[in-house]
Amino acid sequence: MGEFQPYVPASETLPELTIRAILLGLVLGALMTAANTYLGLYIGMTVSASIPAAVMSMLLLRMLRFKDVSILENNVVQTMTSAGESLAAGVIFTMPALLVMGKDMDTLTTFIVAILGGVLGTIFTITLRRVFIVEESLLYPEGIACEEVLVAGEKGGSQLIVILYALGLGALYGWMVKGFELTQAKVEVAVEVVGVRIYSALDYSLSLVAVGWIVGLNIASYIFFGAVLGVFILTPIYGMTYGWPVDTDLAHGFKTLWSTHIRFVGVGCMVVGGLWTLIDMRRTISSGLKKALASGLNDSEISTIRTEQDIPMNRAFIGLVIVAFLTFIFYWWKTGSLTLAIVGGIFLAITAFFFSAVAGYIAGVVGSSNSPVSGMTIATLMATSLIVWIVGGLILDMKQEDLMYATLIIASVVAVNAAIAGDVMQDLKTGHLLGATPWKQQTAELIGVIVGAIVAPLTLTVLNEAFRITPTHCAANPHPEWGCSKVLEAPQAEIIGTLIEGLFGGTVNYPMLFLGIVVAAIIIGSRWYLGKNGPSLPIMSIAIGMYLPFYLSSTIFLGGILNHLVTRTTHLRVDGTLKGEPSQSAVTSGKELISRGTLLSAGLIAGEALMGVLIAVLIIIGIPPNGWIPSLGTLGPVLSTVFFLWFFGVFTWLVTRSLPPSKRPFSLLFNWGSVIVDGARRLINKVMVP
Repeated sequence: MGEFQPYVPASETLPELTIRAILLGLVLGALMTAANTYLGLYIGMTVSASIPAAVMSMLLLRMLRFKDVSILENNVVQTMTSAGESLAAGVIFTMPALLVMGKDMDTLTTFIVAILGGVLGTIFTITLRRVFIVEESLLYPEGIACEEVLVAGEKGGSQLIVILYALGLGALYGWMVKGFELTQAKVEVAVEVVGVRIYSALDYSLSLVAVGWIVGLNIASYIFFGAVLGVFILTPIYGMTYGWPVDTDLAHGFKTLWSTHIRFVGVGCMVVGGLWTLIDMRRTISSGLKKALASGLNDSEISTIRTEQDIPMNRAFIGLVIVAFLTFIFYWWKTGSLTLAIVGGIFLAITAFFFSAVAGYIAGVVGSSNSPVSGMTIATLMATSLIVWIVGGLILDMKQEDLMYATLIIASVVAVNAAIAGDVMQDLKTGHLLGATPWKQQTAELIGVIVGAIVAPLTLTVLNEAFRITPTHCAANPHPEWGCSKVLEAPQAEIIGTLIEGLFGGTVNYPMLFLGIVVAAIIIGSRWYLGKNGPSLPIMSIAIGMYLPFYLSSTIFLGGILNHLVTRTTHLRVDGTLKGEPSQSAVTSGKELISRGTLLSAGLIAGEALMGVLIAVLIIIGIPPNGWIPSLGTLGPVLSTVFFLWFFGVFTWLVTRSLPPSKRPFSLLFNWGSVIVDGARRLINKVMVP
């Protein structure tokens, strides 16, 4: 096996960290950070901005008629964009928990948490790049995928225009549904049969369909399984045992029972699932830490090779010292205790590097999408609560609400640090394959973090003012015009706020929380009982399904189904059969279709989410779009469904345009029928045959 050679040789120097690349990175970074902030609050998930940013960068720079644009400039743009997006994930999963706890979520505090955690996570990855990417050559699947997109664009790939279609489609749909409120945002129905209530719902959101496409059928089905377990099994059992709420609207009463009781089962399941994920990956985590510590912070030899020149470690170390000192000052300011600030600063120094190494290594093995960031956040939170309880509670005798606040503030910086580390390593992997200059890409990461740290808190403030964030906060502070009908769920923040209240003796539904722990234990135990060949159910995905409202999970599942139908249809048309494993050519064709669908999905998400942010701004300044055309009313459930299905059909058409050709009329419908029959057969065989 020969020595690795990047796409751009180390001996060749191309434009990279240029003014135009930085400016475009600033714009796209701000847009994608705002979009992912909205999406994360809406459904508790974000999507990687690397590939959409890479495509948009190539397209925009060409439209501006720059003839000497290099692939390394496009890499800088996607690096800055994805840095802001990943930082947004860490912020929105933690800081809105303040609202759940009855505290104010001020923009300045959120900005400081974001900038401290983001810079810390980025600097730590400088010490990890060489050992994980160069010496160990970890996979980093998203990094490889982004490199392939950039190289395809450099060679004149024909799919650059695809994302623009999706952006326009998502923006148009978002404006009609959330701006003009032309249709209902979701449909919920419930019926009662012999004392048993059955409930179903669907959210009319193209971005949720796109999320389902991106995560694929496996993850989408596990999320949906959790939703079915909570809505179709646990909620009816609870209702028949303890009685249903008195409500003229059966659907509303059903959802009230679910949200006040069954939802806590998902919280308990997620706590155990997050901790178990870390335990289950202990060997991977241990290996990554050993390698990171073995490489150390020693960088006495500065490489003369362009593609191996990191930001000098002496400068990185100075940066770490400055961030650590500023974090100490921040903790002292927010907690009002010098002792607790010192302990919190020491805790940060230890856990931040630990979780940076863990997140960076796991992302290299299984990818950022499968990295257990939620588990790390929960583990950090529980460790922080113990330290705060000992120092603040036993030694300093602080009030309970002050202990809760201190716990979240201390843990949030570590959580943001962990959220960004894995994504940064994916970007550095892309740069390594392309032949980027590491110190220039690391500088771009830091600029992107600053952009995200500014945009994410401002977006949070705008969205909370316009719609309200978290059902708990909205229940106590409903919107003066539409109450809680447009509330953003922010499921992770709800869970973290609830968990902190529970840890410090707040009002938590302990019986349901314990039931969630039991459910998680049963899922874990089933693997041991069935042996190594038994099914390995992802607890976190199932827990998220139990916690998310059913209408979100069902729409995500719809996107996962579409992904599967398109993939297997490709296999069928290439091989002529679905029996056995698909051929290599069929697999390759399927991946190309999935890649096209992923670009379309990212565009849909960005378009619809950005419209959500724009609408929030218009609401705050007093010109909500729903009042612009008074004659427009909201369509009923039937026409709303037709409207959604039409846009869903356009998305499906765009995805399936590149399917291998077939001469049979209405072949797509027949193909999908064959795929469904084959899927049912495989499922039966898997269940019936041990």
